[in-house]
Amino acid sequence: MRILIVEDDRDIAANLYDYLESRGHVVDAAADGVTGLHLAVTADFDALLLDLNLPVIDGLTLCRRLREDAGRDTPVLMLTARDTLADKLDGFAQGADDYLVKPFALREVEARLLALHKRRSGKVADPELRVGELVFDTDRLKIVFAGEPVRLPPKSMRLLECMMARPHHVFSRAELELAIWGEEQATSDTLRSHMHTLRRALARAGGFDPIESVHGIGYRLVAHNAH
Repeated sequence: MRILIVEDDRDIAANLYDYLESRGHVVDAAADGVTGLHLAVTADFDALLLDLNLPVIDGLTLCRRLREDAGRDTPVLMLTARDTLADKLDGFAQGADDYLVKPFALREVEARLLALHKRRSGKVADPELRVGELVFDTDRLKIVFAGEPVRLPPKSMRLLECMMARPHHVFSRAELELAIWGEEQATSDTLRSHMHTLRRALARAGGFDPIESVHGIGYRLVAHNAH
């Protein structure tokens, strides 16, 4: 997922950023409401992590303006130290989708974000992606190819998830870079490096590389060994 964190506490923001990025998500951050609202309106995010007490524009105002003025339906998980029913109802009234009281567990934050994203995307059923003998449990981040476990760094894992969601589709370099980093990279070396790591790990586990290079275009994932 592509996630925006709007949080003025540097330690909390850093912990959230580092954890979510380590889990393979593309993360951006803002330390005040004005910057957060600008990013939320001008870029496409799968979910927002929004602190209630923010400088310049508070979280409730940001959420209301995101919904009413910008017409954005990006799922919002509100983070706050306030835990009264009235505070929660205020958050929901301004457009928040879920509410988490500090202190919180990082694993729960990710679980709630994934639930919001799936609900918005209509993906409430099976978290398992399957292409031939390649299986990816996206909830537990476990990958098995031909019965063998596959261990990947976060960015290579995101590449695989993206390609498994659309097997046989030919992905251009730009298409993959936007999905993984949220923007095109300055050179092709970054994508090539992560793709090499992915293909090598799959070949070691399954006995062949299920990703084909399409000359002059990009890559595609196939179900079976064509050789």
